[in-house]
Amino acid sequence: MAGQSDEVRIAVEAERIRWRNLLAAVACVTVFGFALGEMFPLLALLMERAGVSSQWIGLNTAMQPVGILLSGVIVPPLALRFGAKRVLVIAALLAAVIVLIYPLTPIFWGWFILRIVQGIAVSTLFSISEAWIIQSADGEYRSRVVAVYSSILAASFGLGPALIAVTGIAGILPFAIGAVVLAAATVPVLSVKEPEYSDNEHGASASSVFSFFVRAPVLLLSVAMFALFDAACLGFLPLYALRKGLDQQTAALTLTILVLGNVALQFPIGWLADHLSKRVVMTGCVVVTAVFTALLPSVMGTPMQWVILMIIGTSSSGMYTVALSEVGERFTGRDLVTGTAAIASMWGAGALVGALLTGWTMQAFGPDGFPYSVAFLLAVFVAVIAWRERWKTTHQTETS
Repeated sequence: MAGQSDEVRIAVEAERIRWRNLLAAVACVTVFGFALGEMFPLLALLMERAGVSSQWIGLNTAMQPVGILLSGVIVPPLALRFGAKRVLVIAALLAAVIVLIYPLTPIFWGWFILRIVQGIAVSTLFSISEAWIIQSADGEYRSRVVAVYSSILAASFGLGPALIAVTGIAGILPFAIGAVVLAAATVPVLSVKEPEYSDNEHGASASSVFSFFVRAPVLLLSVAMFALFDAACLGFLPLYALRKGLDQQTAALTLTILVLGNVALQFPIGWLADHLSKRVVMTGCVVVTAVFTALLPSVMGTPMQWVILMIIGTSSSGMYTVALSEVGERFTGRDLVTGTAAIASMWGAGALVGALLTGWTMQAFGPDGFPYSVAFLLAVFVAVIAWRERWKTTHQTETS
């Protein structure tokens, strides 16, 4: 009886720690998401006001994804050597300091270096926190738990641009608020109990991060395509709205509306992913995002723009939600740390392409080059998924 009592006590304690880690990691990323959601449009609008061209705004925005891409090599060995909690706290404080430096640095050459370092700090926080979230969100409800996390994160992203509508873009106030919020992200991390990895699990190294693509190519490509869409919208949607005739306050709110559908409707996507084929749900999200993004030019300036923005916000984030859930389903331990670092790198690569592509297409083809180019690449990804699934079916038939 005593043995059974000890087993129950240990199981209850393990469950308590699991939920504490989950809630702390979600809180940390949510707070960080608010500041990140504020910084993308804030910097873009400041550069636009200073007369910087769309192409150069795109290049500057792309520096943060460069830092995120670099972090895929840096984060796993640092987290495993010094402890993920310590590395995460340092990254959050570093990001807060960088935000305070922006208004003290002339627009805009110094911002290139700042955004690279900020990208490394951002990716460090997200990759570590999401590894904790995926590991804690175990069992048959994994996709729905990840969906709730995605919804909360989307809400925090949406509040960032909304803050700009209140504070404006002039002065140090929006930067100071962002820095305080970033520093606050370290508070929930202090309660996290770091997971211990067994010696027989694969070590996380730079090479394993890159080889992870071979093990899960469609998952990582889904993250890259979401990041492409995300970076394009974060960096250029307010500018796109301005050039389609909307005023500055309304233009800033387009980004907030984009994520409202995600906040309300991400859970149903998680439910579908828990009950249907995750690959089918992922493909559906890509198709919906491509079709409705292509419709955006014809509805801007009309009430339908808000409906379309909510739909594509929901479906695009669904691509990421399903990918995270499937990574948690297929990988554990150090492989999971490596996987989330690989996800961060692919997010950086996709966001880099999104920022550069959007800046170039808007410069070359006008404002509508933004939604049409993104919709085209999403359509190409649908074809890649179909080819990959057919290849897997053929390969399994040949080896059976």
